[in-house]
Amino acid sequence: MSSPKTLLLTGASRGIGHATVKRFSSEGWRVLTCSRQPFDPRCPWPNGQENHIEIDLASPDKTMAAIEQIKAKLDGNLHALVNNAGISPKGVGGARLNSLNTDLRSWGQVFHVNFFAPIVLARGLMNELSAAKGAVVNVTSIAGTRVHPFAGAAYATSKAALSALTREMAHDFGPLGVRVNSIAPGEIDTAILSPGTEKIVEQIPMRRLGKTAEVADAIWFLCSQQSSYISGTEIEINGAQHV
Repeated sequence: MSSPKTLLLTGASRGIGHATVKRFSSEGWRVLTCSRQPFDPRCPWPNGQENHIEIDLASPDKTMAAIEQIKAKLDGNLHALVNNAGISPKGVGGARLNSLNTDLRSWGQVFHVNFFAPIVLARGLMNELSAAKGAVVNVTSIAGTRVHPFAGAAYATSKAALSALTREMAHDFGPLGVRVNSIAPGEIDTAILSPGTEKIVEQIPMRRLGKTAEVADAIWFLCSQQSSYISGTEIEINGAQHV
């Protein structure tokens, strides 16, 4: 009997990440989760504690140091890397931080988590990804292509950069047999929705929020053999909000 395929996922504890763990677990995959928090025993998936790695993705040094820890949990093969962790700091009272009032230190922290961590992890694990002929999925955002009423300037620009990075990675990782794609969610029904989201829903052609399971399905598709010749693309998941 062959051993299960392995997914490494950042930002697993809630929302899209949580739904992604459940989706891949239901397909029989082993899921390694990464976050700066210890494993939460309330997370309802098997062997979660032993498959969890604590990493502060805001620190490049700590992220690079954790790669050996991740490799020790692999058998030389990594079938999928999903870079889902993302931070979007707010101002006083949850106010949007724009390009005029975002502190430079905050800007750097956002880019470390949202942009640098994905390439640090993918480069550090490229041999394992190549051995498995694996896939990388970067989670970007609708905010990467248009000014958003809630997502701040640092978040938006980091997601735009991650979209460009996806293209570069697809070019560079392709000869290794590794596919790299991204998904750009719009308004998804998670705990981090901002007050006023209902006004945006009125403008979405499908007139509803997306479900986290719908996003997880798209991630699954991009990591499965169903998308075996798809690389360097971005799937927008937003109910036609982008039109």
